[in-house]
Amino acid sequence: MKPFYVTTPIYYVNDKPHIGTAYSTIAADVIARYQRLRGRPTRFLTGLDEHGLKLERRAREDNLDPKSFVDQMAPPFREAWAELNCSYDDFIRTTESRHQEQVQKLWQRVAAAGDIYLGHYEDWYCVGCEAFYTDKELLPDKICPQHKRPVERIREASYFFRLSKYTDKLLAFYQSHPNFVRPEGRYNEVKSFVSEGLRDLSISRTSFRWGVPVPDDTEHVMYVWFDALTNYISALGGPGDDEPADLYKEYWPQNGEVVHIVGKDILRFHAVYWPAFLMSAGIEPPTQIWAHGWLTVNGEKMSKTLGNFLTPRPLIDAFGVDVLRYYLMREVAFGQDGDFSHKNLLARYNGDLANGLGNLLNRVIATIVKKNLDGKVPPAQPDEACDADRALVESAQRCASEAEKLMDSIAPHRALDAIWEMVGAANKYVDSTAPWNLIKEGKKKRLDQVVYTVLEAIRWISIMTWPFMPAKSDELRGQLGLTAVMPTAGVDLWPSVWGALASGKQTCCNQPLFPRFDKTQEREILTRLGVQVSEAIEAKSKGAVANGTEPQKNQISYDEFAKLELKVATIVSAERIAKSDKLLLLKVDIGESSPRQLLAGIAEYYAPETLIGKKVVVVANLKPRKLMGLESNGMVLAASNEQALYILTVDGELPPGSRVS
Repeated sequence: MKPFYVTTPIYYVNDKPHIGTAYSTIAADVIARYQRLRGRPTRFLTGLDEHGLKLERRAREDNLDPKSFVDQMAPPFREAWAELNCSYDDFIRTTESRHQEQVQKLWQRVAAAGDIYLGHYEDWYCVGCEAFYTDKELLPDKICPQHKRPVERIREASYFFRLSKYTDKLLAFYQSHPNFVRPEGRYNEVKSFVSEGLRDLSISRTSFRWGVPVPDDTEHVMYVWFDALTNYISALGGPGDDEPADLYKEYWPQNGEVVHIVGKDILRFHAVYWPAFLMSAGIEPPTQIWAHGWLTVNGEKMSKTLGNFLTPRPLIDAFGVDVLRYYLMREVAFGQDGDFSHKNLLARYNGDLANGLGNLLNRVIATIVKKNLDGKVPPAQPDEACDADRALVESAQRCASEAEKLMDSIAPHRALDAIWEMVGAANKYVDSTAPWNLIKEGKKKRLDQVVYTVLEAIRWISIMTWPFMPAKSDELRGQLGLTAVMPTAGVDLWPSVWGALASGKQTCCNQPLFPRFDKTQEREILTRLGVQVSEAIEAKSKGAVANGTEPQKNQISYDEFAKLELKVATIVSAERIAKSDKLLLLKVDIGESSPRQLLAGIAEYYAPETLIGKKVVVVANLKPRKLMGLESNGMVLAASNEQALYILTVDGELPPGSRVS
């Protein structure tokens, strides 16, 4: 198997880690864990960028020398990644001697190729970006397009890299490597920028001292991006003068696959400058650069001024680390901008995790297996298998294959969609096979077959969810009587063979995998996290009971009741509605020529995929109305209290359209 090397950006230590940097690091960890699960030799690098004018100035503000400042800023990053269960193999700091040695060697290689020369540079400089801008790149009044702050005019002696020489070489490289930058839209931006022609790049400074010294000219320190980008090879020991270091030889693209995970704001440095530096030095560029978008928080840009600068720790305390990891990977389409919403996190928790996966596990192990099968995995009974069993196996194989393809193409959000399709299929299977009825009817062999089929499906899910939620997935496996996932080089653990769960395993159900939050708990969590709880939520959580008595309801006649058309409906599709925390868009079959569209305020309680195939009761003659610009032609009936909401389902084989009376 080809070795795999994944990297995060090295984070600038001018501030503490936040939800945006956590997103990058979790994504890299999920990718690394997946590759290890497949048996590939895998290396995961993260670290810190600790040089530059911005840090020199910041240290001065705190009355510290730069080294003391970065030394005190580094530990919170290590602590945050440990709290987020990120399994990096190396953590590099650009102030380390091993890094500085490799940066100077790269400089010497580029200089030996004739691509560095001494001159003078004058242009507009943004300290925040550590980058120069031309007049046409700036906003009016000489404002940085990224930081929205005035730039500075700088003129100084500088060494230059002949970037202009690499315009055609880069375009040719892009042509021959169509997947070098993902997503495709960002790649088009890179190619457009390069095709306009490149200017030579200033790669040294004399106006400050906090950086890696230029070889043979200590009056200059290296441009921070020439320094920082080199971390990806310095952490591997570098190409060496005569013989490459072992890690470099194993993982760099001549033998391995290298994927850089970066934010879209630093894509140009990685997709233009970095490969040009490497080409000049005679080093192969990385395999792929994945540029993800930016996160807003509850619809607003994250900033200290707005008070929404989110750090991971309070979220971990409130929800648990695996819930946060799952939410970030599921909610945000990888490669696109996304929004972190506390209420959407709660909805994902209650819908996907508590009502979806947690309920699947609990309803089988904590009830049927524990009470009726001595707590043990029953033997499969192939002679008892029917079409429903075979359909679940086929669904598992299809979902696992789809999730595999999506993880290989680094689309974790879509891979989770495929995995949760399997969760929904397993829940639907439990509903349709009704093992509780098999118990009543004394059909022991059929019960064994049904329960085994569900438990084997859960075993598959436990493996596929492990890169995202390693602790919860191992806890789930513990309830099945299985050991924790232990990736081994050369051994592919991705599920592909049905029936590997051994019968006789003692299951364990000490507590729910994802205990539901009631409305009071949700309100307390949001308040503790500084999120304003709306009056509507407060009113809903208080319920309809006042002063200990039920409010008086107006009585109606039978004739009035008879006006309602209550019908059995099968849910054929369900999906979330953008910008709505509560509504799901459902298509239901009520025996008409085509499915009917209706909206249901159940998104906080049900994941869409868990609803497919459920038979529910709808009010079929309700006057249509529009919500969120979409027309709803009916209403799904549900019952609720302060803790939960449950849609009314129909047991048995009543066809869609059957009248409820």
